[in-house]
Amino acid sequence: MMDETAQVQPSAPENERATPAREKESLSTPALSRGEITRQRILEAAEAVFGELGYYEASISEITRRAGVAQGTFYIYFRTKRDIFVELVRDLGRRLREASAAATAGLTDRLEIERQGFIAFFRFAAAHCSIYRIVEEAERVAPEAAQEYYQSISRGYARGLRAAMEAGQVRPMDAETLAYALMGIGHFLALRWIVWPQLSATAGPAVEASAAARQSDQSAEQVLPPQVFETLMEFITHGLAPTLPSSSPSTRDRAGSSPAERGQEANPPEPQP
Repeated sequence: MMDETAQVQPSAPENERATPAREKESLSTPALSRGEITRQRILEAAEAVFGELGYYEASISEITRRAGVAQGTFYIYFRTKRDIFVELVRDLGRRLREASAAATAGLTDRLEIERQGFIAFFRFAAAHCSIYRIVEEAERVAPEAAQEYYQSISRGYARGLRAAMEAGQVRPMDAETLAYALMGIGHFLALRWIVWPQLSATAGPAVEASAAARQSDQSAEQVLPPQVFETLMEFITHGLAPTLPSSSPSTRDRAGSSPAERGQEANPPEPQP
């Protein structure tokens, strides 16, 4: 999917005791300062609270309670509930782009970049199902943040697709249109096979399967049902092919003439008396 590395957020003040982040850091990620760790804990708590309660029901007191910090500490990093909400949308977008960039680093074949990028996206969606509710609410609460979330993904995505077109790996098309089309495919496949099962109280086995996929080292494709992922890749493979398959010529080429011309040949005018 996308393949753009995000910029790291600026360091926050160092005034809290160091606490391990809940998510494993990449081996290549520099060590975080105590202030950065505290800030990240607050953002992670905010992700859980906004994801569960929604923006309007969420409160700063609940966020700080889950983060294990005093309310005064919250205001060192964020001014208001809206401020942390906007920053959370940015943070989720940055982490998603970083996950994709790490998964596709060093790859040059566009189809393999698409495969690994989509795998990274689906794994991220499985681990952060609340991102759907948060970004959807951002369209009403902070539309500029929601717009930037999608645009920051599409810019890098379109840039990679454009480079693949110049290299002859993808047939020439409008790169931005193609980027948004592929983003939409990933969005709705994750919604259907990852987010909805986790939200459904009657989909116990599906929830357990998604949780297992997040917590184990199994193949990333298994986050989605295998046939779903392979159907996606089959569609992308043929959709991005540099040239149309020889078995699928254009409407004119199939018969060597246009439909109107073929109709004239099949139904020649009757001879006049």
